[in-house]
Amino acid sequence: MASKDADPSLGYLTRKDTEVKLPRPTRVKNKTPAPIQITAEQILREARERQEAEIRPPKQKITDPTELADYRLRKRKEFEDLIRRVRWNTSVWIKYAQWEESQKDFNRARSVWERALEVDYRNHTLWLKYAEVEMKNKFINHARNVWDRAVTLLPRVDQLWYKCIHMEEMLGNVAGARQIFERWMSWMPDQQGWLSYIKFELRYNEVERARAIYERFVQCHPKVGAWIRYAKFEMKNGEIVRARNVYERAVEKLADEEDAEQLFVAFAEFEERCKETERARCIYKFALDHIPKGRAEDLYRKFVAFEKQYGDKEGIEDAIVGKRRFQYEEEVRKNPLNYDSWIDYIRLEENVGNKGRIREVYERAIANVPPAEEKRYWQRYIYLWINYALYEELDAVDMERTRDVYRECLKLIPHEKFSFAKIWLLAAQFEIRQLNLKGARQILGNAIGKAPKDKIFKKYIEIELQLGNIDRCRKLYEKYLEWAPENCYAWSKYAELERSLSETERARAIFELAITQPALDMPELLWKAYIDFEISEGEYERTRGLYERLLDRTKHLKVWISYAKFEASAMEETDVDSDMPEDGVREHESKKGCVQRARRVFERAINYYRTSAAELKEERAMLLEEWLNMESSFGELGDVSVVQSKLPKKLKKRKQITSEDGGVSGYEEYIDYVFPEENQATNLKILEAAYKWKKQKLSTDDE
Repeated sequence: MASKDADPSLGYLTRKDTEVKLPRPTRVKNKTPAPIQITAEQILREARERQEAEIRPPKQKITDPTELADYRLRKRKEFEDLIRRVRWNTSVWIKYAQWEESQKDFNRARSVWERALEVDYRNHTLWLKYAEVEMKNKFINHARNVWDRAVTLLPRVDQLWYKCIHMEEMLGNVAGARQIFERWMSWMPDQQGWLSYIKFELRYNEVERARAIYERFVQCHPKVGAWIRYAKFEMKNGEIVRARNVYERAVEKLADEEDAEQLFVAFAEFEERCKETERARCIYKFALDHIPKGRAEDLYRKFVAFEKQYGDKEGIEDAIVGKRRFQYEEEVRKNPLNYDSWIDYIRLEENVGNKGRIREVYERAIANVPPAEEKRYWQRYIYLWINYALYEELDAVDMERTRDVYRECLKLIPHEKFSFAKIWLLAAQFEIRQLNLKGARQILGNAIGKAPKDKIFKKYIEIELQLGNIDRCRKLYEKYLEWAPENCYAWSKYAELERSLSETERARAIFELAITQPALDMPELLWKAYIDFEISEGEYERTRGLYERLLDRTKHLKVWISYAKFEASAMEETDVDSDMPEDGVREHESKKGCVQRARRVFERAINYYRTSAAELKEERAMLLEEWLNMESSFGELGDVSVVQSKLPKKLKKRKQITSEDGGVSGYEEYIDYVFPEENQATNLKILEAAYKWKKQKLSTDDE
């Protein structure tokens, strides 16, 4: 029967039954040390003694030639079988050749090496082993032959050249070693090869030869390190003038290189060692002006140390700002939406010139999209995209990436809420620069469809006009005016286009349509353009009609003055037409008529201001001054007295300035104009008041 404590999950066993019972630890009763102690060394020694002896094959002793031939045949068969199986395994060939060498059968060994080279002649290890075998056995000419073939087939493996030259040098064949070096240098090896050649010449005290090799070295490797080594070589030989000349030539050629900083530092330290502190200071300053700040950290540090040792450190400590990159990283980390910091950071990276890092910073910057879809938040952000596109086009010269940048930017902007004409135009202009006119038209067409703007219409029309597509220009102007019928600029430019094409009637129709629009943003410009158009066409009657229509709409001072000037200028046009001397009388009459028409315009204007706009005294005074100037410009036909009798008097008056609480806060002066007819009216009022006063006094006396 199952117990009450049994658990079904444990197979109806109790917890006590399932416990792991560990053996009881044996208690050590006697804890005193044993008389004989066993050490670790003793244990290891016993283990070694008990090991079984290794079974080795018995040594075979060959006692006669037949047995030797048998052994060789068997061994060669083993090697040949192995080669047939793993022909590509280099180590098998090497073991085979070395075995043949051990048998002193050098012809067979050479045959094996040659067969191995047929399999893989690009393996330089085979050539090295082959040549070493020939050298070890003092077959010098054979070794030379191997080296010659090796460096001919593998001229880019420096180790072959080194070994070959080393062999010749060990044999004392300096001329031969030099010849091999010259063969090697014709392949323009890396810097180490040139430096080995130079060291070789210096070992034999051939300084002039070494100098000539240095000249060739810096031409082959025009790097900063090469020039610095050359200068140090000259310095070591005590040739200070030559060393300075080397540095100067290096600065001329490598001043714009990325590692130019090392060159300037080395040049400055050289001048410092020569006790030319002023020269060193000039070099440091020149370098700091020409090297981007991101690459000049070591230069700054050296300059500070130099100034501390030799000069005044105040100026240089101001120039040292620290690690600007880390500052920018800190700024953009605190506020990723601070686009000005991103732009400055990108500018710093562009000065450094690391293309990958520039793109990385651009990508990080444009990833911070403004959170709200309001134009004021996007205005700085959009310049990141513009700068990115311009960088890819102008600096990186990657046109596909530029196109992708513009495409992604236009996709990102919410055009239904706001847009940026600048981006559309830059994208279109980029396509034009790539001679992709279809792409440019597509971009501008999308711009007009999604987010029409004045700038886009103007630029699109300008492009089509330059291409001579007049019909496209007309369609664009029609679209422009459908979108903004109140835009006087668009109407004027459309009419100007038609006029330039000698389509006078079309231009006139456009102007007529424009002035009938119910709302215009700058009607005065449109009317002026229409009037100027008619004047240029010589249609004076039409021009007068336009002025009259304009006066029906507005009685502005400028309209009256312009109308009068037009009437006066009609005289000058007549002068041009009358060249014959017998037409003098007619010319005089024509001039007189022009003057009279101009006067009539002025008289109408004065009459309007006197009767209908008496409060516009200043405008009336300005009109009279303009009339007076015009009469004086007419010469003998002019009559100044006509105007002078109408000129007003200027009076300085004061009026109260009332404050917000209704009190008087002060007085201000103003100019008032009193016209002759007003003066007469004032005199009459004074007489009337005096008569009234006298009459009142008489009635009082009678009482």
